Amino acid sequence: MISALADYARLLRAGWTLIRHDALIPREYAHMAPGPVRAFGAVTRIFPKGRDKRPGERLAASFEQLGPAYVKLGQFMATRPDIIGFDLAGDLGRLQDKMPPFSETQARQEIQNAFGKSAGELFKTFSAPIAAASIAQAHKAELQDGRAVAVKILRPRIEQKASQEFRAFARAARHVESLSATGRRMEPVKFIETLKEAAAIELDLRMEAGAASELAENLRDEQGVRVPEVIWPLTARRVLTVEWIDGTPLGDLEALDKRGIDRKALAQLVIRVFLKQALHTGFFHADMHQGNLIVDNDGRLALVDFGIMGRLDEKTRHVFAEIIYGFITRNYSRTAEVHFDAGYVGPGHSLDAFAQALRAVGEPLQGRNAAQVDMSRVLQQLFDVTALFDMHLRPELVLLQRTMVTVEGVARLLDPEIDMWAAATPVVKDHVNNAIGVKAQAEKLKAATVKAIEVAPKLPEYVDAIGKAAQKINENGLNAPAAKTGGNARLAVWVLGLAALTLAALIATR
Repeated sequence: MISALADYARLLRAGWTLIRHDALIPREYAHMAPGPVRAFGAVTRIFPKGRDKRPGERLAASFEQLGPAYVKLGQFMATRPDIIGFDLAGDLGRLQDKMPPFSETQARQEIQNAFGKSAGELFKTFSAPIAAASIAQAHKAELQDGRAVAVKILRPRIEQKASQEFRAFARAARHVESLSATGRRMEPVKFIETLKEAAAIELDLRMEAGAASELAENLRDEQGVRVPEVIWPLTARRVLTVEWIDGTPLGDLEALDKRGIDRKALAQLVIRVFLKQALHTGFFHADMHQGNLIVDNDGRLALVDFGIMGRLDEKTRHVFAEIIYGFITRNYSRTAEVHFDAGYVGPGHSLDAFAQALRAVGEPLQGRNAAQVDMSRVLQQLFDVTALFDMHLRPELVLLQRTMVTVEGVARLLDPEIDMWAAATPVVKDHVNNAIGVKAQAEKLKAATVKAIEVAPKLPEYVDAIGKAAQKINENGLNAPAAKTGGNARLAVWVLGLAALTLAALIATR
């Protein structure tokens, strides 16, 4: 009861903040609301802030005022233009995850609490905050051996604040889901759960350290890519220390040009690196905006900030690759089959009709570069298809969808004329060949053969045992001659054994 009242109080506070920014029932959309709602909206707009801003800008300002959990909510909402519209999603996509820093004294106290030693004992130098976000802030420091490092420290009491806000979000999501079939199809409860899980990982910096280490291992053979080394002795739940990387952020186009960086090649590399993460290992950096991508002094692409990571299981990776490859090769029938086989499309729908809908989406993209394609229109058509065919939100794909949009934006920033399909084709084709091509099937057949060979020597024992049991049953009451029945039983068991062996091989090759 007390927690429910607290949740409603937080939601009321949020509602008041939205009202003050005319972001609860924006004047631009009020005409679409029922009469009583329009009247309420008119009352709330007596003294609004930001009259000269767009609805999305006002909503972003509200979220920034409400704090870290709402900033994360806004960033995730930006991945769902099917729900909130493209203009609103675009403004929320630019939501700045920047907050005033907490004091250096508090930061040093966190280090003392984490390691039992002062910052002065652990570091030769330790700077004032150089960047502050909703969850944590960063300091530049120097180890006793002279190496430069970045030290990330969580905000005081951020875990408790985030937990309270997410509990309120979940309560609101349950209400939304209970109101209409459209609300249930969008599955806001699962959406909030996904957001909460991602935030929980961000709130334990040991998890971020593990993510950085795993990603570095996965990308160790990728030429021209770099992941900072984790300094494990100086990493704890609320403090993360990694090597410092000097370089140029991808968002600073003028500086990249002055360095002579080939921006077209860099755009291609960004796409390839993302797809390799998502397809080859299923573990990917899910916050690849230009602020988290740096060209280091050796010209390598460096990935930083591993608080938001995504995972895809093997089946989902194969589905994802086949869908993209189907669009690339214009094989819309196969792309439709993949959706049906994966259970992405609701029952009772026509495969051919779905393939036709995918063709209507894919054909306008063929042979066109990013400058010639209005991605908002393409995405709107895709979302119309999902609604028409009862496709539900796949929670495991939320981060993937968000990252794809972000990576595309970075690539277009670097090279406005990039051909996204051409950039994606080599990586996707390679994965499809390795995962479901002739080589992959040969490997699976080889594994199945090894399993069959392991089982085969034991089959005679199983057959004899079952044959003897069958003969004994016959002696206790069946009319057929024992010898004949026993022989038939053994023959039947041999056939069943071979069938089981064949079935095991088939299962192993699936």
